[in-house]
Amino acid sequence: MSIKDLLSLSGRVALVTGGSRGLGLSMTRALAEMGARVAISARHAAELQEAQARLRAAGYAVHAAASDVSRREAIAALVDSVIAALGPIDILINNAGTSWGAPASDYPLEGWQKCIDLNLTGTFLLAQEVARRCMIPRQTGSIINIASVAGLRGTMPDELLGVGYFASKGGMVNMTRALAAEWGAHNIRVNTICPGFIPTKLSSAQLERNTRQVLERTPLGRLGQEDDLQGLTVLLASDAGRHISGQAIAVDGGRTAV
Repeated sequence: MSIKDLLSLSGRVALVTGGSRGLGLSMTRALAEMGARVAISARHAAELQEAQARLRAAGYAVHAAASDVSRREAIAALVDSVIAALGPIDILINNAGTSWGAPASDYPLEGWQKCIDLNLTGTFLLAQEVARRCMIPRQTGSIINIASVAGLRGTMPDELLGVGYFASKGGMVNMTRALAAEWGAHNIRVNTICPGFIPTKLSSAQLERNTRQVLERTPLGRLGQEDDLQGLTVLLASDAGRHISGQAIAVDGGRTAV
């Protein structure tokens, strides 16, 4: 089989949460370009509709479903919507996430709970629903969780504060390993992508304060860009990555290597 065939996603259905902007929108475009039929979800319907219009203008037919995956009662309805529109889900990108920055000594329970509810609990419940209804019965699937380098190590306070964010992303990394170990018997691959500092709506305020420190500590000497996750996403979603599972892969310009 040629590498083009291995990377092709033709005929597959993908769901990308947090798909209305930033990294989620970029990954959606990559999956659609490789032939997948893609559904995107996000909390804000207006942003979602705008993203859908942009993708359709580029020639990609994309289903949009407004949903807040931090609310457990919304999970099944989201999966229902995607299955009804496109069919069983082959690829799940758990990209929806949030952060809360504050010193650990003053970190509010509200911030902790917000990060855990969306980044960790919501990610697990959606993966569970999709696996149970679409992947396990069909004995195939790829789940890609979008964590962060903050899930792999701590950082100095001048770079990033947010113990709830760190805890939730670290939980995602080890949850990925546990799910990969358990669901491998069903030919379901589960991996995590751990981006470094990439200018997005979520990170822009932080980067206004710490870009110099980040660049000094990054071997490639550059910030990431939204399209830096596209190639790895396609690899992990496709047959080209069929023997990769349980991995947490940093996309950070070498930051975690030093």
